[in-house]
Amino acid sequence: MAKASPSQDPQTVAAFTVLKRALELDGESRYQQALVCYQEGIDLLLQIQKGTKDDNKKGKLREAISRHLDRAEKIKKYLDQEKEDGKYHKQIRIEENATGFSYESLFKEYLHETVTEVWVEDPYIRQEHQLYNFLRFCEMLIKKPCNVKTIHLLTSVDKGFANVQQSSGLEEIKASLRSHGVLLEINYSSSIHDREIRFNNGWMIKIGRGLDYFKRPQGRFSLGYCDYDLRPCHETTVDIFHNSHTKKL
Repeated sequence: MAKASPSQDPQTVAAFTVLKRALELDGESRYQQALVCYQEGIDLLLQIQKGTKDDNKKGKLREAISRHLDRAEKIKKYLDQEKEDGKYHKQIRIEENATGFSYESLFKEYLHETVTEVWVEDPYIRQEHQLYNFLRFCEMLIKKPCNVKTIHLLTSVDKGFANVQQSSGLEEIKASLRSHGVLLEINYSSSIHDREIRFNNGWMIKIGRGLDYFKRPQGRFSLGYCDYDLRPCHETTVDIFHNSHTKKL
């Protein structure tokens, strides 16, 4: 068990706190999240080891690094094998009125610095609240650690009164993204039904309701209006695959 004594410096305490979380996630079989914590904790211990001149402390750090590194390597091999075997499929069930499912909470595990290109297929980026959903999603993509340069949107055309709102709203988002160095390519299809999001690091996310799984807020000054983690959701299912799995479907 990763432990830190009260006499240890804050950096050491921080390292073992992260490693303790890694062990908890590991015990819950949440291996992907555990691996991230193991790597972060090991990196912190390596920094501490590099800066200490106490041989006794160096020895204890070396032992802790070796122990956690062995476990992290086993988890990484396991996850890599799962992906190669096409077994990586995670399903999240969002219950009616559930909260805590903002785009950041749902996607952050799969958004790394390797993400430079994103494809969004969603027939319902039409109405004002749906345009705001897409805008929020884009805002998430331009934040670190992502390095997104291109976003491809495939949606359907609103043939009613809101058609002007849809086209002008998407063009405004496109112009805003351009000012951040991101290209938004917009295409329309009259036959699109599937809803999926793909990242060029191999991850694919299918949401039953697409990006529009949030309920309308009670009012402009109600909790959840700005913070999507506090906004109640419609019931839906989220399926997450890696392309090594989808190639075999």
